Amino acid sequence: MKYTNLGKSDLKVSRICMGCMGFGDSSNGQHSWTVDENTTREIIKAGLEKGINFFDTAIVYQGGSSEQYVGRALKDFAKRDDYVIATKFTPRTPDEIENNISGQKHIENCLNKSLQNLAMDYVDLYIYHMWDYNTPIEDIIEGLNNVVKQGKVRYIGISNCFAWQLAKANNYARNNGFAEFISIQGHYNLIHREEEREMIPYCKEEHIALTPYSALASGRLSRHIGQTTKRLKEDSYAKFKYDKTAEYDNKIIERVGEIALNKGVSMTEVSLAWLLTKVTSPVVGATKLSHIEGAVKSVELELTQDEINYLEELYIPHALAGVMAQNKPQDANKNHVWINNAKQIGKD
Repeated sequence: MKYTNLGKSDLKVSRICMGCMGFGDSSNGQHSWTVDENTTREIIKAGLEKGINFFDTAIVYQGGSSEQYVGRALKDFAKRDDYVIATKFTPRTPDEIENNISGQKHIENCLNKSLQNLAMDYVDLYIYHMWDYNTPIEDIIEGLNNVVKQGKVRYIGISNCFAWQLAKANNYARNNGFAEFISIQGHYNLIHREEEREMIPYCKEEHIALTPYSALASGRLSRHIGQTTKRLKEDSYAKFKYDKTAEYDNKIIERVGEIALNKGVSMTEVSLAWLLTKVTSPVVGATKLSHIEGAVKSVELELTQDEINYLEELYIPHALAGVMAQNKPQDANKNHVWINNAKQIGKD
């Protein structure tokens, strides 16, 4: 495994971040394909043994059970100083808004619940999961700065935002001496490259770490067209993100398979090796031990510039999909992909 600093922070993270959305009680959350606690423990233990020290979860993943599974496994298999844990909070719910719960209080409540779930005193990276049009960014930034000062959070990150939103937030933080976002977790992979328009150039200029999710396009970039899995069959959210562009994306996926065959490696390795030429540490989900193997091997795989060009040349512009497709004022807190889960968390 190779390691690098997370943006301008002193957090030394593995080049692969283990995404933990696939861990948790499948009866209590958005996804039906998540794995139980015993399988979670096996995967996390294997990841640690192979050098992964960076783990990403969220309070809304499977009703908080992802955080609980991850926290217990890390406590049993690693020392606290030997790993970096990131978790996330969602926007205020309609009930919180109606009851005048401020953004700062919302952050405090969410973080305390996450720390309880994780059974930890602090998190290394606390991520603003998506832009909240009903809460001033000044309120969010001050709330995050408060928990950093309290020692409950070491650094802050953001996810699912536009470059102008990240710039606006960090400008306010910088002008007021508050903690700034050091990382962005956006939707970025070989068949969805819209982050290259503005976000990636901005982050390179500002030395902000890129830790994209959906690194393998929910498994599409790791297997030949026509091969399927439980997740590919059941994950309606992933279908929402990728099915509309499959006609164009499949041509790129075929090239991934071609290069993998020529090099004698897996498609996972090729897809992630490409992504690793662009970003700090992609978030790679795992629900099987074999998923860890391919992700770790990708760190050592080097693609030639000709191979990179071959993979990139068929890409066409895509419409925003998933959470980013809902990043607009009129959709705030209305049937959002994560809002129902957030409502449930607030009642726990």
